[in-house]
Amino acid sequence: MKADIHPKVFEIEISCACGAKYPTHSTKKQINVEICSACHPFFTGKQKLIDTAGRVERFNRKYKKFEKK
Repeated sequence: MKADIHPKVFEIEISCACGAKYPTHSTKKQINVEICSACHPFFTGKQKLIDTAGRVERFNRKYKKFEKK
């Protein structure tokens, strides 16, 4: 087997723009990300549904006749 063909692995912390840090191993010495699970709207529950052109209202009007009372 050939010697010294594998890249060196470092213990690093991935840094997010929100300030969260995650320890891991990588061949890179530093990793910075813009968004993580601590600040992403999907995971925080702060995601908003955008109603474009009244599609939700149109759907509700169309299927209101099938609604059980």
